[in-house]
Amino acid sequence: SEGSIFWATLIEIGGKTMKKIIIPVFLIVVGLSVYFLSQNKSQSDQNQRVFSFRLRTDPPTFDWSLATDAVSIDVIENIMDGLLQYDDNLEPIPAIAKSWDVSHDGKTFTFHLRNDVYWTDGKVVTAHDFEYSWKRFLNPKTAAEYAYFLYDVQGAEDYNQGVSKNADTVAAKALDDFTFEVKLRNPASFFLHIPVFMVAYPQRQDIIEKFGDQWTKPENIVTCGAYTLAQIDFKNKVVLKANPKYYEGKPALEEVHALIIKSDHTAVDLFETQKLDVLRDIPPLTLDQYKNDPRFFKSPFLRGYYYGFNIKKKPFDDVRVRRAFAHSIDKTVFPDILKGGQIPTNSWVPTGMMGHEPDVGLKFDLEKARKLLADAGYPEGKGLPHVEVHFDSRDLNKTVAEKLQQVWKQNLSVSVELQNSEWKVYLKQVHIDSPQVWRMGWGADFPDPDNFLRLFTTNSGNNFTRWGSKEFDQLILKAASSFNKEERLKSYKRAQQILLEEDTVIVPLFVESLNYMIHPRVEKYWLNAMEKVSLKKVRLKKL
Repeated sequence: SEGSIFWATLIEIGGKTMKKIIIPVFLIVVGLSVYFLSQNKSQSDQNQRVFSFRLRTDPPTFDWSLATDAVSIDVIENIMDGLLQYDDNLEPIPAIAKSWDVSHDGKTFTFHLRNDVYWTDGKVVTAHDFEYSWKRFLNPKTAAEYAYFLYDVQGAEDYNQGVSKNADTVAAKALDDFTFEVKLRNPASFFLHIPVFMVAYPQRQDIIEKFGDQWTKPENIVTCGAYTLAQIDFKNKVVLKANPKYYEGKPALEEVHALIIKSDHTAVDLFETQKLDVLRDIPPLTLDQYKNDPRFFKSPFLRGYYYGFNIKKKPFDDVRVRRAFAHSIDKTVFPDILKGGQIPTNSWVPTGMMGHEPDVGLKFDLEKARKLLADAGYPEGKGLPHVEVHFDSRDLNKTVAEKLQQVWKQNLSVSVELQNSEWKVYLKQVHIDSPQVWRMGWGADFPDPDNFLRLFTTNSGNNFTRWGSKEFDQLILKAASSFNKEERLKSYKRAQQILLEEDTVIVPLFVESLNYMIHPRVEKYWLNAMEKVSLKKVRLKKL
């Protein structure tokens, strides 16, 4: 061949010339092969340590004194630790606090901290960081909507409501660098769950005072959890990196990418192309095709889905109108149209939790609904003021809203206008000036009915109904102070009767279920009944 003649000619010219040409070329080829193989191996190894999951929208805040939404909390709970953490049975166990003591009257908790927990800048986490955080959280200037979570602490409510101007009246104090004492105004049977939740995480006074409202930027923030906040690329992703100083040891995942994906269908496509390791919020119409997929998992979920009324806005300032709208809904339709194993409910406290009362709440009664609307002066919906129903943009929420629009038109002859907006905008709206009718959900921050019912107390920052009841408030306080289960259940039942039947300020629709997909390479990923996952336990394996 021509090639053979060419090489033979070169050989004839001289062996030395050939050696000078072939050896360098050979070395270059080998070198490039080794380089590309090492690059591919390096990339493969890197991919084995990068885990990706979805955020439905841009996180509104990374300040754990201000966060109230699941999107922010998904990140915060993996960059921070508190005094305690949950085991797999949702029981509080040691974290930064290695142990604790409780007084005989159940009103004084003394937490003994580890001395080997470090902030990401190398400083030791101390009891003073907890004292500062709790008092900043309760400071009225902070405007924390979850402030009521600490109201059982002596002096907390008065300080938060401005009755007391002195933070030292709040009985949460560092006795020394590693001893944190909390005194309660009354015994609280669920109190050990509070130090697990993000509102009770420590904070660094020097960092917050130095950077002001910019303290949560990646270049400023200091944290003490399994991961660090490395990058925030709004509308794209949040990047977390393994914390080499973490007191339980550096986690296995080198990086965690929280991808901001607003469309449920886009999230499905990214999961199928292996750009997402976990898929939550599976669209209703997609669920059927996954139910027999080995990657599909389903588990109980302590999360209620409800519609609320602003009782200060017409026509919902009339309880008869609120009851009419509630009685007109047949909630059994939702599992059929959503296909996710949702459980219809009239009770606000969810199925699977102490305090769930299946016989409490307004049931579907079309005749009663129409009579109530007529009694309020709006027979067959005639003369009813214009009604807007608001929800945050998500496929499931749109499906529910459109069904309710149809139900109220068909059953009450009432036309409602649907309005939707993305989560951050929507959340701000319901806080500042909640619409006539609005959608919201509530997932357990701790597994106790107090977490669901204290939400609607008069001073709760998450009560968007503009409703308050002294009797309701007293019942919640009484139940919290009791260690007698039967007494607590009696108080919670009466509280739900006021909330759901007598005053009808919200309408529970269903209890959600957890439906999610996990890529086969993911190990030790498990969502508990509060939809919390500790990414420090997650591993990735080679397939």
